[in-house]
Amino acid sequence: METWPGSAIEAGATAPEKNMAIMNNSITKTLTARFLNTKPKVLLELTNETEATLKSVEILTIFLKTQTSMSKGHYQAHIRFDPIKLMPPRQTAVMSHRTWIDGEPASDEQDQMTQLTIVPGKVNPYVLDISWENAEGKARFQRIPVGH
Repeated sequence: METWPGSAIEAGATAPEKNMAIMNNSITKTLTARFLNTKPKVLLELTNETEATLKSVEILTIFLKTQTSMSKGHYQAHIRFDPIKLMPPRQTAVMSHRTWIDGEPASDEQDQMTQLTIVPGKVNPYVLDISWENAEGKARFQRIPVGH
């Protein structure tokens, strides 16, 4: 598996973006994300950056902007992620996902995860809204901007 180009905020970012990433990194993030180009699908890998086990890690469904294609005309797509029961400290997990187009499961060739990859210099129109339970059973949340 290769890492998707531009998946790390610092990779290929302009100087102001690097400064912004450093400022954002001053607050410790529980989870980090990167995209893996596995052809034909792009996969999302989450890393637990803490020393604690996370329970019930979930990402809310992402509804993508309406797209237009020659064969389908206008279509609406969304990406749904399967939850992870346990995520040990300092470990990574690849999030299983399914793209749906107009209410039907999409094939690997129709997968829309490439829209969530980060492109340096482009606005991030989507957000990974992630929730989990900590060791005390309290719900925690994190938002990671993605897309182009």
